[in-house]
Amino acid sequence: MIDKIHTALQHYIDSIENSTLKDGISYALRAGGKRIRPLLMLQVIEHYGLDPNDYVDVAIALELLHTYSLVHDDLPSMDNDTLRRGKPTLHIAFDEATAILVGDAL
Repeated sequence: MIDKIHTALQHYIDSIENSTLKDGISYALRAGGKRIRPLLMLQVIEHYGLDPNDYVDVAIALELLHTYSLVHDDLPSMDNDTLRRGKPTLHIAFDEATAILVGDAL
């Protein structure tokens, strides 16, 4: 199931027009993480006898929402973190304005 999540995330990234915003979204989504939330959601759906493949887009939306919260939480006006998952946070790698727009876009 993790492969389906990664494939769907890549499809989402590929669907965005080339821009700094796309670069920032890609950076945020490819920073790593275990994808616990979408995996857990799909497992619950499967537990209830539904086909989890029908809900991958919803699971991805959950991951986008979670990633947005991390991007905004790292901003200078919030925690002012400089590292996330061992990499420079988005506002460090790009700039604060881009990080705000990426979070909003997610």
